[in-house]
Amino acid sequence: MNTVHILDQLADGKHLSGDMAHCVFTQLMDGKMTSGQAGSLLMGLRQKGETAEEIHAAVQVCLERATPVEPIKGATIDLVGTGGDGKNSFNCSTATALTLAGMGYTVTKHGNRAVSSSCGSADAVEGLGLPLRIAPKDVPAELAKRNFAFLFAPDYHPAFKHVMPVRKELGYRTLFNLLGPLLNPARPTHMLLGVAKTEYMEIMAEVLAQAGVEHAAVVYGAGGYDELTTNGIAKVIYVENGSIRHAELDPSEFGFEPCAEEELAVHGKEEGLAVLRELLEGKGPKAMLDMLALNTGMALHLITNEPLKTCMERAREAVAAGVGRKVLHA
Repeated sequence: MNTVHILDQLADGKHLSGDMAHCVFTQLMDGKMTSGQAGSLLMGLRQKGETAEEIHAAVQVCLERATPVEPIKGATIDLVGTGGDGKNSFNCSTATALTLAGMGYTVTKHGNRAVSSSCGSADAVEGLGLPLRIAPKDVPAELAKRNFAFLFAPDYHPAFKHVMPVRKELGYRTLFNLLGPLLNPARPTHMLLGVAKTEYMEIMAEVLAQAGVEHAAVVYGAGGYDELTTNGIAKVIYVENGSIRHAELDPSEFGFEPCAEEELAVHGKEEGLAVLRELLEGKGPKAMLDMLALNTGMALHLITNEPLKTCMERAREAVAAGVGRKVLHA
Protein backbone atom coordinates (compact mmCIF):
# COMPACT_ATOMS: atom_id res chain seq x y z
CA MET A 1 0.00 0.00 0.00
CA ASN A 2 1.48 3.32 -1.08
CA THR A 3 2.42 5.74 1.73
CA VAL A 4 1.91 8.79 -0.50
CA HIS A 5 -1.60 7.58 -1.41
CA ILE A 6 -2.48 7.18 2.27
CA LEU A 7 -1.15 10.64 3.12
CA ASP A 8 -3.18 12.01 0.21
CA GLN A 9 -6.30 10.48 1.79
CA LEU A 10 -5.52 12.29 5.04
CA ALA A 11 -4.89 15.57 3.21
CA ASP A 12 -8.44 15.27 1.86
CA GLY A 13 -9.75 14.80 5.41
CA LYS A 14 -10.69 11.15 4.88
CA HIS A 15 -10.53 8.49 7.61
CA LEU A 16 -8.17 5.56 7.08
CA SER A 17 -9.31 1.96 6.97
CA GLY A 18 -7.77 -0.42 9.51
CA ASP A 19 -5.50 -1.89 6.85
CA MET A 20 -4.36 1.52 5.63
CA ALA A 21 -3.67 2.70 9.18
CA HIS A 22 -1.75 -0.49 9.99
CA CYS A 23 0.33 -0.04 6.84
CA VAL A 24 1.23 3.59 7.44
CA PHE A 25 2.03 3.10 11.14
CA THR A 26 4.23 0.14 10.21
CA GLN A 27 6.18 2.46 7.91
CA LEU A 28 6.41 5.06 10.69
CA MET A 29 7.49 2.73 13.50
CA ASP A 30 10.02 0.92 11.29
CA GLY A 31 11.75 4.21 10.43
CA LYS A 32 10.82 4.06 6.75
CA MET A 33 9.21 7.51 6.58
CA THR A 34 10.91 10.82 6.07
CA SER A 35 10.41 13.38 8.84
CA GLY A 36 8.18 15.34 6.47
CA GLN A 37 5.95 12.32 5.82
CA ALA A 38 5.78 11.50 9.54
CA GLY A 39 4.79 15.07 10.36
CA SER A 40 2.15 15.02 7.61
CA LEU A 41 0.71 11.78 8.99
CA LEU A 42 0.40 13.06 12.55
CA MET A 43 -0.90 16.48 11.48
CA GLY A 44 -3.41 14.94 9.06
CA LEU A 45 -4.79 12.61 11.71
CA ARG A 46 -5.13 15.41 14.23
CA GLN A 47 -6.77 17.85 11.82
CA LYS A 48 -9.53 15.46 10.77
CA GLY A 49 -9.78 13.79 14.21
CA GLU A 50 -8.40 10.34 14.98
CA THR A 51 -10.82 7.40 14.83
CA ALA A 52 -10.88 4.38 17.14
CA GLU A 53 -9.95 2.17 14.18
CA GLU A 54 -6.86 4.28 13.44
CA ILE A 55 -5.76 4.35 17.08
CA HIS A 56 -6.36 0.60 17.41
CA ALA A 57 -4.14 -0.01 14.36
CA ALA A 58 -1.41 2.20 15.87
CA VAL A 59 -1.65 0.30 19.16
CA GLN A 60 -1.33 -3.04 17.33
CA VAL A 61 1.73 -1.88 15.40
CA CYS A 62 3.41 -0.52 18.55
CA LEU A 63 2.70 -3.67 20.59
CA GLU A 64 3.95 -5.89 17.76
CA ARG A 65 7.29 -4.08 18.11
CA ALA A 66 7.32 -3.94 21.91
CA THR A 67 9.69 -6.09 23.93
CA PRO A 68 7.50 -9.07 24.87
CA VAL A 69 6.61 -10.02 28.42
CA GLU A 70 5.93 -13.63 29.36
CA PRO A 71 2.13 -14.13 29.52
CA ILE A 72 0.80 -13.63 33.04
CA LYS A 73 -1.74 -16.08 34.38
CA GLY A 74 -5.04 -14.82 35.75
CA ALA A 75 -6.43 -11.31 36.00
CA THR A 76 -4.08 -8.32 35.93
CA ILE A 77 -4.89 -4.63 36.07
CA ASP A 78 -3.24 -1.35 35.06
CA LEU A 79 -4.27 2.08 36.33
CA VAL A 80 -3.26 5.03 34.24
CA GLY A 81 -4.25 8.50 33.11
CA THR A 82 -3.60 10.31 29.86
CA GLY A 83 -2.21 13.25 31.83
CA GLY A 84 -2.64 16.83 30.76
CA ASP A 85 -5.25 17.88 33.33
CA GLY A 86 -2.88 20.53 34.73
CA LYS A 87 -4.00 19.92 38.31
CA ASN A 88 -0.65 19.01 39.96
CA SER A 89 -2.51 16.40 41.99
CA PHE A 90 -0.69 13.69 43.95
CA ASN A 91 0.10 10.51 42.02
CA CYS A 92 -3.16 8.75 42.75
CA SER A 93 -2.81 6.06 40.09
CA THR A 94 0.48 4.79 41.56
CA ALA A 95 -0.92 4.89 45.11
CA THR A 96 -4.00 2.99 43.90
CA ALA A 97 -1.84 0.41 42.12
CA LEU A 98 0.23 -0.25 45.23
CA THR A 99 -2.86 -0.42 47.45
CA LEU A 100 -4.43 -3.01 45.14
CA ALA A 101 -1.19 -5.01 45.10
CA GLY A 102 -1.14 -4.86 48.89
CA MET A 103 -4.65 -6.34 48.86
CA GLY A 104 -3.37 -9.29 46.82
CA TYR A 105 -4.36 -8.30 43.27
CA THR A 106 -1.88 -8.51 40.40
CA VAL A 107 -0.88 -5.10 39.04
CA THR A 108 1.30 -4.52 35.98
CA LYS A 109 1.84 -0.78 35.77
CA HIS A 110 3.24 0.66 32.57
CA GLY A 111 4.53 4.21 32.67
CA ASN A 112 7.18 6.83 32.23
CA ARG A 113 8.72 9.81 33.95
CA ALA A 114 6.75 12.99 34.52
CA VAL A 115 5.91 15.15 31.54
CA SER A 116 3.15 17.46 32.78
CA SER A 117 2.96 16.37 36.44
CA SER A 118 5.44 16.95 39.24
CA CYS A 119 5.91 13.23 39.98
CA GLY A 120 5.26 10.70 37.20
CA SER A 121 4.73 7.00 37.81
CA ALA A 122 8.38 6.15 37.08
CA ASP A 123 9.55 8.94 39.40
CA ALA A 124 7.24 7.62 42.12
CA VAL A 125 8.30 3.99 41.75
CA GLU A 126 11.99 4.91 41.80
CA GLY A 127 11.57 7.33 44.70
CA LEU A 128 9.73 4.74 46.79
CA GLY A 129 12.61 2.31 46.37
CA LEU A 130 10.85 -0.16 44.09
CA PRO A 131 12.58 -1.70 41.05
CA LEU A 132 12.23 0.68 38.10
CA ARG A 133 13.87 -1.27 35.30
CA ILE A 134 12.75 -4.89 35.35
CA ALA A 135 13.93 -7.21 32.58
CA PRO A 136 10.99 -8.88 30.78
CA LYS A 137 12.07 -12.32 32.00
CA ASP A 138 11.99 -11.10 35.63
CA VAL A 139 8.43 -9.71 35.56
CA PRO A 140 6.75 -12.97 36.73
CA ALA A 141 9.15 -13.27 39.69
CA GLU A 142 8.55 -9.63 40.66
CA LEU A 143 4.78 -10.20 40.56
CA ALA A 144 5.15 -13.33 42.70
CA LYS A 145 7.11 -11.29 45.23
CA ARG A 146 5.02 -8.09 45.40
CA ASN A 147 1.87 -8.54 43.23
CA PHE A 148 3.28 -5.44 41.48
CA ALA A 149 5.66 -4.91 38.58
CA PHE A 150 6.53 -1.64 36.90
CA LEU A 151 7.23 -1.69 33.17
CA PHE A 152 9.31 1.38 32.32
CA ALA A 153 8.01 2.40 28.89
CA PRO A 154 11.34 3.37 27.22
CA ASP A 155 12.73 -0.11 27.95
CA TYR A 156 9.83 -1.87 26.24
CA HIS A 157 9.26 0.29 23.15
CA PRO A 158 12.54 0.59 21.22
CA ALA A 159 10.71 1.46 17.98
CA PHE A 160 9.69 4.81 19.48
CA LYS A 161 13.15 6.12 18.61
CA HIS A 162 11.83 6.58 15.06
CA VAL A 163 8.96 8.87 16.09
CA MET A 164 10.38 10.83 19.05
CA PRO A 165 12.35 13.37 16.96
CA VAL A 166 9.24 14.23 14.93
CA ARG A 167 7.08 14.56 18.04
CA LYS A 168 9.62 16.94 19.56
CA GLU A 169 9.80 19.02 16.38
CA LEU A 170 6.01 19.28 16.14
CA GLY A 171 5.64 20.21 19.79
CA TYR A 172 1.85 19.82 19.92
CA ARG A 173 -0.55 17.03 20.84
CA THR A 174 -0.57 14.11 18.43
CA LEU A 175 -2.14 10.69 18.44
CA PHE A 176 0.85 9.47 20.47
CA ASN A 177 -0.33 11.43 23.51
CA LEU A 178 -3.32 9.08 23.62
CA LEU A 179 -1.38 5.90 22.86
CA GLY A 180 0.75 5.74 26.03
CA PRO A 181 -1.93 4.32 28.34
CA LEU A 182 -2.82 1.65 25.74
CA LEU A 183 0.64 0.20 25.17
CA ASN A 184 1.24 -1.97 28.24
CA PRO A 185 3.25 -4.93 26.85
CA ALA A 186 1.97 -7.16 29.68
CA ARG A 187 -1.50 -6.90 28.07
CA PRO A 188 -3.50 -6.47 31.32
CA THR A 189 -6.97 -7.98 31.35
CA HIS A 190 -8.44 -5.04 33.30
CA MET A 191 -7.84 -1.29 33.22
CA LEU A 192 -8.87 1.93 34.96
CA LEU A 193 -8.07 4.67 32.45
CA GLY A 194 -8.53 8.37 33.19
CA VAL A 195 -8.79 11.07 30.53
CA ALA A 196 -8.40 14.82 30.92
CA LYS A 197 -10.97 15.74 28.24
CA THR A 198 -14.45 14.29 27.82
CA GLU A 199 -14.07 14.13 24.04
CA TYR A 200 -11.46 11.39 24.47
CA MET A 201 -13.72 9.10 26.50
CA GLU A 202 -15.67 7.43 23.73
CA ILE A 203 -12.69 6.84 21.47
CA MET A 204 -10.55 5.36 24.25
CA ALA A 205 -13.41 3.09 25.30
CA GLU A 206 -13.86 1.91 21.71
CA VAL A 207 -10.15 1.12 21.40
CA LEU A 208 -10.22 -0.88 24.65
CA ALA A 209 -13.28 -2.76 23.38
CA GLN A 210 -11.49 -3.58 20.11
CA ALA A 211 -8.40 -4.68 22.04
CA GLY A 212 -10.41 -7.31 23.92
CA VAL A 213 -9.91 -6.02 27.47
CA GLU A 214 -12.16 -8.03 29.80
CA HIS A 215 -13.36 -5.19 32.03
CA ALA A 216 -12.29 -1.56 32.03
CA ALA A 217 -13.55 1.89 32.92
CA VAL A 218 -12.67 5.12 31.16
CA VAL A 219 -13.26 7.96 33.63
CA TYR A 220 -13.34 11.75 33.64
CA GLY A 221 -13.28 13.09 37.18
CA ALA A 222 -15.29 16.04 38.43
CA GLY A 223 -13.33 19.27 38.14
CA GLY A 224 -11.51 18.18 34.99
CA TYR A 225 -9.22 15.50 36.45
CA ASP A 226 -7.99 12.41 34.61
CA GLU A 227 -8.89 10.38 37.72
CA LEU A 228 -11.93 10.02 39.92
CA THR A 229 -12.25 12.81 42.49
CA THR A 230 -14.59 13.29 45.42
CA ASN A 231 -15.58 16.75 44.16
CA GLY A 232 -18.66 15.79 42.20
CA ILE A 233 -20.18 13.40 39.70
CA ALA A 234 -17.72 11.66 37.38
CA LYS A 235 -18.42 10.51 33.85
CA VAL A 236 -17.68 6.81 33.30
CA ILE A 237 -17.71 4.49 30.30
CA TYR A 238 -17.53 0.83 31.24
CA VAL A 239 -16.03 -1.62 28.74
CA GLU A 240 -16.82 -5.28 29.23
CA ASN A 241 -15.92 -8.01 26.74
CA GLY A 242 -16.40 -5.74 23.73
CA SER A 243 -19.52 -3.90 24.90
CA ILE A 244 -19.67 -0.29 26.08
CA ARG A 245 -21.93 1.22 28.75
CA HIS A 246 -22.17 4.87 29.79
CA ALA A 247 -22.70 5.76 33.45
CA GLU A 248 -22.06 8.37 36.12
CA LEU A 249 -20.48 7.94 39.52
CA ASP A 250 -21.50 10.14 42.45
CA PRO A 251 -18.93 9.86 45.28
CA SER A 252 -21.40 11.28 47.81
CA GLU A 253 -23.46 8.09 47.45
CA PHE A 254 -20.57 6.25 49.09
CA GLY A 255 -20.02 8.77 51.86
CA PHE A 256 -17.20 10.79 50.29
CA GLU A 257 -17.14 14.52 50.99
CA PRO A 258 -15.95 17.12 48.45
CA CYS A 259 -12.75 19.08 49.03
CA ALA A 260 -10.85 22.02 47.59
CA GLU A 261 -8.59 21.31 44.62
CA GLU A 262 -5.60 22.61 46.56
CA GLU A 263 -6.11 19.77 49.08
CA LEU A 264 -5.24 17.28 46.30
CA ALA A 265 -2.22 19.16 44.94
CA VAL A 266 1.48 18.59 45.55
CA HIS A 267 4.25 21.00 44.70
CA GLY A 268 7.36 19.27 43.44
CA LYS A 269 8.67 15.73 43.33
CA GLU A 270 9.85 15.55 46.96
CA GLU A 271 6.47 16.57 48.33
CA GLY A 272 4.81 14.12 45.94
CA LEU A 273 6.94 11.25 47.25
CA ALA A 274 6.45 12.23 50.90
CA VAL A 275 2.66 12.26 50.40
CA LEU A 276 2.74 8.83 48.72
CA ARG A 277 4.68 7.32 51.62
CA GLU A 278 2.11 8.71 54.07
CA LEU A 279 -0.88 7.48 52.08
CA LEU A 280 0.54 3.98 51.73
CA GLU A 281 0.79 3.90 55.53
CA GLY A 282 -2.87 4.90 55.88
CA LYS A 283 -1.94 8.41 56.97
CA GLY A 284 -1.89 11.85 55.37
CA PRO A 285 -4.52 14.40 54.28
CA LYS A 286 -8.12 13.19 54.45
CA ALA A 287 -8.93 14.53 50.97
CA MET A 288 -6.12 12.47 49.43
CA LEU A 289 -7.02 9.36 51.42
CA ASP A 290 -10.60 9.69 50.20
CA MET A 291 -9.53 10.09 46.56
CA LEU A 292 -7.27 7.06 46.92
CA ALA A 293 -10.12 4.99 48.37
CA LEU A 294 -12.50 6.13 45.63
CA ASN A 295 -10.15 5.04 42.83
CA THR A 296 -9.22 1.83 44.63
CA GLY A 297 -12.92 1.02 45.01
CA MET A 298 -13.53 1.48 41.29
CA ALA A 299 -10.53 -0.69 40.42
CA LEU A 300 -11.78 -3.41 42.79
CA HIS A 301 -15.18 -3.27 41.12
CA LEU A 302 -13.55 -3.87 37.74
CA ILE A 303 -11.36 -6.77 38.77
CA THR A 304 -13.82 -8.53 41.14
CA ASN A 305 -17.25 -7.67 39.66
CA GLU A 306 -18.47 -7.10 43.22
CA PRO A 307 -21.02 -4.28 43.75
CA LEU A 308 -19.52 -0.79 43.85
CA LYS A 309 -20.79 -0.18 47.38
CA THR A 310 -19.01 -3.29 48.66
CA CYS A 311 -15.83 -2.36 46.82
CA MET A 312 -15.82 1.18 48.19
CA GLU A 313 -16.16 -0.16 51.74
CA ARG A 314 -13.31 -2.63 51.19
CA ALA A 315 -11.18 0.11 49.67
CA ARG A 316 -11.72 2.45 52.62
CA GLU A 317 -10.66 -0.30 55.02
CA ALA A 318 -7.57 -1.19 52.96
CA VAL A 319 -6.45 2.43 52.63
CA ALA A 320 -6.98 3.08 56.36
CA ALA A 321 -4.97 -0.06 57.19
CA GLY A 322 -2.11 1.10 54.96
CA VAL A 323 -1.89 -2.16 53.03
CA GLY A 324 0.15 -0.47 50.29
CA ARG A 325 3.22 -0.42 52.52
CA LYS A 326 3.43 -4.23 52.26
CA VAL A 327 4.47 -3.87 48.64
CA LEU A 328 7.32 -1.52 49.56
CA HIS A 329 8.67 -3.91 52.18
CA ALA A 330 8.14 -7.22 50.37
